Amino acid sequence: AVVSTQSTGTGLSPEQAVFRFDGLSVSQTENHLRPETVESLFVLWRVTHNPIYREWGWNIFQAFERVSRTCYGYSAVQDVTDVHTALLDKMESFYLAETLKYFYLLFEDDENVYNFDEMVLNTEAHPLPIMKDYSGYY
Repeated sequence: AVVSTQSTGTGLSPEQAVFRFDGLSVSQTENHLRPETVESLFVLWRVTHNPIYREWGWNIFQAFERVSRTCYGYSAVQDVTDVHTALLDKMESFYLAETLKYFYLLFEDDENVYNFDEMVLNTEAHPLPIMKDYSGYY
């Protein structure tokens, strides 16, 4: 979905895109501030340290600020292909709980803030310690 941010008018990913032989097409134009793209960029950055993932993340962050920000928070958008898109007057809690957390982790230089060797993130982006001794759990 990251490549789609470069071809939409707003710089945000659509809710659904279809990969075809002739390229990428947008099949559902809304954006609900979901964390999955930023989560992927965070993991790719931490594994490779390729600066392109931070660059893409920064571009997406700026797009959220430019397109989705309101005076009280952020809003889902109706059409990522339209630079003058309408806001949907809805911000899911996962934007604050997950999306912004992944942005923080993507741009945090101290890798001990979240250590892949000691922690795992569950599906809600909550860090959980990796258990070293499973003997009491069989």
